[in-house]
Amino acid sequence: MRFRFNISADLLLLVVAFIWGTSYAVVKSALVVYPVLALLALRFGITFVLLSPSLWSIRGLSLSQWGRIVGAGCVLLGIFLAETFGVGMTTASNAAFLISLCVVMTPLVEWAWLRRMPRGIEWAATGLSVLGAFLLGGGRFHFTPGDALVVLAALLRAINVCATKRVMQNQAVSPLAMTAVQSGVVSLGCAMLAVSVARSQWQPLPAFAGNETFWMIVVYLVVGCTLFAFFVQNYAVSRSTPTRVALLMGSEPVFGAVFACAWLGERVSVLASIGGGLIVLASLLASIHGKDRRNRDAISEVEESKTAGHLTYERRERQAL
Repeated sequence: MRFRFNISADLLLLVVAFIWGTSYAVVKSALVVYPVLALLALRFGITFVLLSPSLWSIRGLSLSQWGRIVGAGCVLLGIFLAETFGVGMTTASNAAFLISLCVVMTPLVEWAWLRRMPRGIEWAATGLSVLGAFLLGGGRFHFTPGDALVVLAALLRAINVCATKRVMQNQAVSPLAMTAVQSGVVSLGCAMLAVSVARSQWQPLPAFAGNETFWMIVVYLVVGCTLFAFFVQNYAVSRSTPTRVALLMGSEPVFGAVFACAWLGERVSVLASIGGGLIVLASLLASIHGKDRRNRDAISEVEESKTAGHLTYERRERQAL
């Protein structure tokens, strides 16, 4: 039952990768109507309101525990600020490559922070993901200020996955409550930035009449790209390793390229197709490795349980004598 459950989580992560892959195009369309900070505040503000009832489950947390959760939300705020502004200042191919650097950075962050040494197959899958993302970007790379922001977003993604793992591992925080707090921090942070330092970013909401497409995009961003996506990611992180989650999410550029072809009419070269195939292969390696590792862990748990039971029995026999 546990094995089937984790396989379902893997498939859901791939669905999230697809949804986030499509988000670049739809966000770009929305930004024609509404500025970045206001759009982020609206998107995550609606999400926070919808998930606010889940906050009741964490009402008894201490201030230090709340601080860790809010800290994870601040990391997410940094991700969206760096990623959204960065994508607007660089090419789509560079952004796809650089965002995928999260796959490389996550094992390093997890190693340094959570003291979990990545295994050989995870390093191999990481290397395949990087090579695949590079080929997906056309095999070229020119560093710009926008690229620097996207690199920062990739690093923050890696930190966010590990921070979420640590928060949900050490205290009783549900994925819904975690998503609610993160959404509230992002919405409030974007609103405060817009009002205080970027007044042009804070504008009245567009009327529904004449902007139906914009509001449909907002619904998609809230329901698909935020509510569903972050719940699945937080849920999977609580039951897996940050590195494995990052590898499965590394297929996002592939889905983004496919969506660009289908929706925007863009063409994907043979080189980019090979790169996309390598990323998919890396995701499969991560999934297969996770299956084998879970089976070994399950066997170890059974053996430990048997050993503990045997020792307890012997102890009781001695006491009886």
